[in-house]
This record gives sequence, structure tokens and C-alpha cells, in this order.
Amino acid sequence: MEDQRIVDLYWERNESAIPETAAKYGKYLQRISYQILSNAEDAEECVNDTYQDAWQSMPPHRPSVLSTFLGKMTRRISIDLWRKRSAEKRGSGVAALALEELEECVSGTGDVESEAIRHELQRKLNAFLLGLPQVDRQVFLCRYWYMDSISDIAKQFSYSESKIKSMLHRTRKKLRALLEKEGY
Repeated sequence: MEDQRIVDLYWERNESAIPETAAKYGKYLQRISYQILSNAEDAEECVNDTYQDAWQSMPPHRPSVLSTFLGKMTRRISIDLWRKRSAEKRGSGVAALALEELEECVSGTGDVESEAIRHELQRKLNAFLLGLPQVDRQVFLCRYWYMDSISDIAKQFSYSESKIKSMLHRTRKKLRALLEKEGY
């Protein structure tokens, strides 16, 4: 089913929107969540929470790209659960390492930031990513969006782990320089 029709089902409050979403995007969302949580049951719970959030968000929100909208929700829900679980046991994993690597570039203060500043930062980050060579951008997104491990990324791109680490380090360094220049 086309994305627009699925969104229309949500707007019509038609309960078939959820099974249609699951059929089209379930595996994609499960992968995002599993990469963050490394637990199939927790990932499934987060994906189900994504469907519930989508139901509550549409209407009034009408996403232009459904896969991105759902992926972002799943990622947020999964990171929230990961933070809750890691606060309870202070364990470490791929998600902890990936978030720690990015912390030097984009660290929050814990306060709720204004919507305008968040949107401007998002715009600058998108422009930065679009300005990267395609492979560097893909590697960066695999690591920090999908939370893939260094070894998985190295296999995917047929590079050594040290090359991937080096690429990520250089990209983070460029991002940090840009954000510092912009006053972030």
C-alpha cells in the first residue's frame, strides 16, 4: 500500500492503518530498535509503541515521508527505553558507545531547548550531511542513526574497522568544528 493511503487511513481513524504500517515498515522499525537495544522483545515493544504514537500523532500531523516519521519515532522511543534500562543497570553496549562518540559534538544541557533553536540545528546538521561524500554520509548514518556496530559497518562497506573508525572520527571532527563556528 502506498504511504499516502496509509496516512489517509490514520486520518480516517481506520484501525487497518496499524496492520498496514506493520506490513510495510515493521522489519525496518524492528531493525532500528534492535540496533539500539540489542533485545528482540524490547525492540518489539518499542515498535508497538511507535504504532500507538503514530495513531495519536495523526491527525493533526500529516507526515510527508512516512518511513522517516516512523523511524524517528522508533529511534526516540528506543533510546528512551535504553536510557531507562542503562540508568537502572549502567550497562554498556553499541548504543552507549555511539552516543558517547557524538556527545563531544552535540551535547545537551538537560534543559528543554526552544523549538526554533532545535530546528536551526537540525537544518545545519542536514546541510552538513548533504555536503559529505556519499560514503562518508552513509557510514555516519549507519553509526549514529541506525546504531550499527563498527564491525557491521566495516563488513557492509568492505572496509577495515580502523578505516571506519577513522572516517567517523574525521566526520565528527568536521561536525564539531562547524557547530562551534556556528555557536553551538
